[in-house]
Amino acid sequence: MILQETYTLANGVNIPKLGLGTWLIESTDAEKAVKEAIKLGYRHIDTAQDYGNEAEVAAAVKASGVSRDELFVTTKLAAQYKTYEGAVEAINGSLERMGLEYIDLMIIHSPQPWGEFGTKDRFFQGNKEAWRALEDAYEAGKLRAIGLSNFNEQDIDNILESCRVAPMVNQVLAHVSNTPKALIEYSKSKDMLVEAYSPVGHGELFKNDQIVAMAEKYGVSVPQLCIRYTLQLGLLPLPKTANPDHMQNNAEVDFEISADDMATLEGMETIKDYGDASDFPVYQ
Repeated sequence: MILQETYTLANGVNIPKLGLGTWLIESTDAEKAVKEAIKLGYRHIDTAQDYGNEAEVAAAVKASGVSRDELFVTTKLAAQYKTYEGAVEAINGSLERMGLEYIDLMIIHSPQPWGEFGTKDRFFQGNKEAWRALEDAYEAGKLRAIGLSNFNEQDIDNILESCRVAPMVNQVLAHVSNTPKALIEYSKSKDMLVEAYSPVGHGELFKNDQIVAMAEKYGVSVPQLCIRYTLQLGLLPLPKTANPDHMQNNAEVDFEISADDMATLEGMETIKDYGDASDFPVYQ
């Protein structure tokens, strides 16, 4: 069963192959959702400073009755932090809010602050400073792994040219009809695991008749087909839901999509109507 399977990061840390995304799940709803997910067998929970629910996610982890070393908790350094001092304070802030001795994975949420997303400024120096803060926290044992999110090739190279510790993860928007193949392959070539946020395309893939028909062919739901698609690409999907029935359904993906159908899914036309492109990175 997928909930019991793991990938191994470049530093030897094991990470569960399926995670629960918690974007837009607020306050007590987040705590309840994470508790339900852990009861169902989820061992990987993804949150972020900008989600505003780190404390609730951690409360659920601590109340779950599951040993801490069996759970994998990810959070994200907010995109606004582009100085060493600011990043250090923010990293320590997450640890304090969550009340955890360590965080399993922390990643830079975006190479550009959200207000600057899509501009020409890539904040190269600021990202190096934020990365240095993550490296220090990693070397101090506060973080078990560190990585990136929404970083393209030039942003990745900027980190690699001077880092002491190489990024272990790149979390990107990836789903049927939006599969950034070149970025995925480049990230993998740099020994990064690629995580796929919004693997069901923000719900828009339910509207695609071809995807619906293929899901029916396999006797699965649209989310199951889409999650399986990312897994067969070697990605780590992070479907977001607060509904326990959906959590259960999302985890039942022990089937195989044929090579021909994978090619069909990979070649689907990009969805163009689920929001302005500048908004995509927030959807995770």
